[in-house]
Amino acid sequence: MKTYLVTGGAGFIGSNFIRYLLNNYKEIKVINIDKLTYAGNLENLKGLFNDNRYEFIKGDICDKWLIEKIFNENVVDYIINFAAESHVDRSIKSPEVFIRTNILGVGNLLNVSKDYWENGGNFKEGKRFLQVSTDEVYGSVEDDEYFTEETQLDPHSPYSASKASADLLVKAYYDTYKMPINITRCSNNYGPYQFPEKLIPLVIDNCINKRKIPLYGDGLNIRDWLFVDDHCRAIDMVIKKGLIGEIYNIGGHNEKANIYVIKTIINYLKENFDKSITEDLIEYVEDRKGHDRRYAIDPNKIRKIGWEPTLSFDKGIIKTIKWYLKNKEWLDKVKNKDKKLGDLI
Repeated sequence: MKTYLVTGGAGFIGSNFIRYLLNNYKEIKVINIDKLTYAGNLENLKGLFNDNRYEFIKGDICDKWLIEKIFNENVVDYIINFAAESHVDRSIKSPEVFIRTNILGVGNLLNVSKDYWENGGNFKEGKRFLQVSTDEVYGSVEDDEYFTEETQLDPHSPYSASKASADLLVKAYYDTYKMPINITRCSNNYGPYQFPEKLIPLVIDNCINKRKIPLYGDGLNIRDWLFVDDHCRAIDMVIKKGLIGEIYNIGGHNEKANIYVIKTIINYLKENFDKSITEDLIEYVEDRKGHDRRYAIDPNKIRKIGWEPTLSFDKGIIKTIKWYLKNKEWLDKVKNKDKKLGDLI
C-alpha cells in the first residue's frame, strides 16, 4: 500500500487530485495537509472524511516539526506539492507571503523528505517528490512558439518568480543529492472547486449575480486551458512512469484569448440560464502590471509516456459552467470565507 502526502489538498487542483486517487486506487493512503487559507476549503473534500484511506491535517508546509511528525508516524512514499499562493494580483500586493510559502515551504518539504528517504547517501526505492509548478515560470511566448521543458525561465510577477525559484531548488536537490524528484508545469486549469478569484469561476459568478466583469487591457491575452481531471491523470502518470529528475510540461493545446473565454461563458448562460445576461457586463480596465501576453505549452514529452488530454475546451467549459450552476451553495460559502474577492481578471 502506497502512502501519498498531498500538500495543499484542500485547494482547487489538490482536492481534485485527491478525489482522483481515491476513485482510481483501492490500496492507498492519502494524507492531506493544508493551511486552510482563503483558497483552501474543506467543502472541496466533502464526502471523503468517512473514508479510512483519507486523513486530513491542518497545517503549514513551513512547519518543520509538523512535517517531521507526519514522516515519523507514516511511511510516506510520494509527496505531491500543490501547496502554493497562486493568484498573480495578490502576489503584486503582498509578495512576501508568496516568498514564504512558495519558496521556504518547498525548501522545508525537501529537507525533511530527504532526511527520511536518504539512507547512506542513497535514496530508498519507490520514493518520489513531485513539485506541481506552472507555465508562468517561462514568461510570455511569441505567436508561433511553444514552451518546452528547455525554455529559459523568465518569470514576470512575484508569483511566477516564487514558483520558478522553487523549481530551481527542487532541481538542485536532484543535481546535488540525486533525490527522486519530478517537476510538472501545467497550463491554466479549470473545472470544479476552483476558487472564484480565477477567470472562469469569477466570470460565471459575476454573470449569475449581474455584476460587471473586469477585463484587463484589450482582452487578447492568450492562455492554454486544461481541464483539471486531465491534469490529475498527468500527475499520476509522471509519478508512475516519469524519469527521475525530469521536468514535464502539461498542456491541452486549447489556446483561447480571455475575451473569447468570457464571451463563451456569457453566451452559454444567456441561452441556457438567464436571457438577460449579455456582453454589456464586460468592463475593460487598465492592464495588469507585468501581464504576460501568451502562454502555450508543448506537451510532446509527457505524451511519450502515454498521456493525452481527453476533454476539449468547448466540452469542458460547458461541463464546468453546469457544475457551478448546480453548486451555487458551495460558491456562496467560499465567497463568504474571503471578503477580498473582486480582484481583476
